[in-house]
Amino acid sequence: MNWKKWAIASVVVFVVYEILSFVIHSIILSSQYQATASAWRADMNEKIWITWVVALLWSFLFLYIFIKGYEAKGWLEGLRYGFWIGLFVNIPMSLNSYAVYPIPFNLAVWWFVLGMVQFMACGIVAAAIYSEKLADEQMQG
Repeated sequence: MNWKKWAIASVVVFVVYEILSFVIHSIILSSQYQATASAWRADMNEKIWITWVVALLWSFLFLYIFIKGYEAKGWLEGLRYGFWIGLFVNIPMSLNSYAVYPIPFNLAVWWFVLGMVQFMACGIVAAAIYSEKLADEQMQG
């Protein structure tokens, strides 16, 4: 495995993930969060750094798993990978959150749907960065 390319691709996926997180949570779902403000931590902004650390670790794991199964099939491979990882993560996250926290069901549905979009986008980015050319270079290097 080419560690440098893995690290670069992981950081790019992290950036894409964070940009999409901002769009999803600060723009698209902003009004839903305002309506459920009593369910959130009062000191949430002081602990937001934890989500960034988790997302960075997640991006490295996301790429590691992708690389281990890499088949050089282009962006559709990334889309498929993001879809399956998205299901794996978003089904329990959204439905368990609905069961545990006082949030409306439609917010859980939005988390699932937009989370799927986010994971599939990250899969496409992973496939684009870890292209066949990079895989060939890895084999030679």
